[in-house]
Amino acid sequence: MKIAFVGKGGSGKTTLASLFTAYLAGAGKPVLAIDADINQHLAVALGASEEEAIAWPTLGDNMGLIKEYLRGDNPRIADAASMIKTTPPGRGSRLVRPFEDNPIFQACFREFGGVRLGVTGQFDEDDLGVACYHSKVGAAELLLNHMIDDTGEYVVMDMTAGADAFASGLFTRFDVTFLVCEPTVRSVGVYRQYADYARDFGVRLVVVGNKVTEDEDIDFLRDEIGDALLGWMENSRHVRAAERGRARPIGELEAHNLGTLGSMLATVDAEQRDWARYQRQGVEFHLRNARAWGSGRAGEDLTAQVDPEFVLGPEPAKQSA
Repeated sequence: MKIAFVGKGGSGKTTLASLFTAYLAGAGKPVLAIDADINQHLAVALGASEEEAIAWPTLGDNMGLIKEYLRGDNPRIADAASMIKTTPPGRGSRLVRPFEDNPIFQACFREFGGVRLGVTGQFDEDDLGVACYHSKVGAAELLLNHMIDDTGEYVVMDMTAGADAFASGLFTRFDVTFLVCEPTVRSVGVYRQYADYARDFGVRLVVVGNKVTEDEDIDFLRDEIGDALLGWMENSRHVRAAERGRARPIGELEAHNLGTLGSMLATVDAEQRDWARYQRQGVEFHLRNARAWGSGRAGEDLTAQVDPEFVLGPEPAKQSA
């Protein structure tokens, strides 16, 4: 299952993404995590030191490798340079599984605390004024477009804050999107914006309250969110200790908060992916991007990269040319 964490900046999105990731790992479940937030804090939230986080290899710095590997011998793609973030797989493309060994995972991912972790990369000084952060996140989007995750495997992504995820088709790549919502009008406003954007695409949007301190907070979230509210996280000494650099085992998290993580996992496990729709939406957003800017930039018609006879899926017959 592919899972995204979104929400207003400062809502605790990265904290909750790290807690859920640690909860999966603590239960012995295979989990691959990707930090796709412009503020790269997921590694530290999982317990890495600042020095370890800074030294982490990045997907953004390995875009050439990612494109060349995923392209394979797909005859519809002239060369790696003609691939854009939305380029869908077709016959001849290389597909990846989240826990296999391949050049992309060797270059871009590291094991930490039972988690296979990758980061898109920080927005550095050379990017200022000449690039947008989508140039970093595009590497993760391309990887997800070519990734086959199977039953009992979990891919967790910490997304950029606010509604920025809707700037590409990345928001359709997930089976469940958890929106982290504080008991505030502004945070609820971000939820409503997400819900409006996601409604026409079948996105499974589930709200988890955060920073709840009293019954009035719960009442407010219930009144404003309704049935989309799955549960909430109460203020946590466990989290505060981690924020001071003293990470504790996930089993020491407060009982209520552990229960919320358990409800989140049950929600994820109850989902079943429609591979045909997954592929169709990927193609749809590639065609939009190709027509809007991709073909003009590449100097060729990138809509021709779509293989109409290919459907991404776990069956070997659908993966081969």
